Amino acid sequence: MNKARQNPFNTAAMHGALILYTLIALFPVFVILINSFKTRRAIFREPLALPSADSFSLIGYETVMKQGDFFLYFQNSMIVTVASLFFVLLFGAMAAYALSEYQFRGNLLMGLYLALGIMIPIRIGTVAILEMMVATGLVNTLWALILVYTAQGLPLAVFILSEFMRQVSDDLKNAGRIDGLSEYTIFFRLVLPLVRPAMATVAVFNMIPIWNDLWFPLILAPAEETKTLTLGSQVFIGQFVTDWNAVLSALSMAILPVLVLYVIFSRQLIRGITSGAVK
Repeated sequence: MNKARQNPFNTAAMHGALILYTLIALFPVFVILINSFKTRRAIFREPLALPSADSFSLIGYETVMKQGDFFLYFQNSMIVTVASLFFVLLFGAMAAYALSEYQFRGNLLMGLYLALGIMIPIRIGTVAILEMMVATGLVNTLWALILVYTAQGLPLAVFILSEFMRQVSDDLKNAGRIDGLSEYTIFFRLVLPLVRPAMATVAVFNMIPIWNDLWFPLILAPAEETKTLTLGSQVFIGQFVTDWNAVLSALSMAILPVLVLYVIFSRQLIRGITSGAVK
């Protein structure tokens, strides 16, 4: 096994495959970014060419700033994403701690029930969710989206975090109990700091689907004051005419926060994935 890992050909092939996958994944982002700085004619004439002195244009960004309330859409997306991630990490970590720390009747059944949420897409229950939001008066509010995204992210959060929390030393927790620490203090001060890589992994896995989602904002919060960035970008897409400059510019600005957050959490994400693989 060690010889196979040290084989230069295998190493080169593995790195080549990873580089190829990275290029394929980044290619759409590259095309969106370069075309957002071009004129409409240049986008269709030379879609893969870099902006030149003749083709460079900021008309798309100007249109986004003037036509749509971009900053309101951006603010709504940030509020929904940050609040959803907060509740997913908080409730997911607490549920994972309970399932991993305490043995009670139905422990395994509860874990399997939560795991079903990973396999069954939440969009299947869209009609029931909409009826519930109408009954509670939460339609066209950001809370409707936050609640749905929290429910959507909890199964994966519990599944990942419970595996990591089982690896936390029992001696450390028992020492805290001997010192008189409450279970909440043990959870927040001793356990959570040790599973930060896993929490970063959960945050990244949930952040991108929430930020990019169009389905639930379109159904639960289509009002102008509650539109998210993804839904707000649709204003530039018409039945007969599409302002591609504005669409690509809006998408470019929507991609930027995700890239920044990924760079911030990338080290924790890689550490969480590799730790989970080793354990």
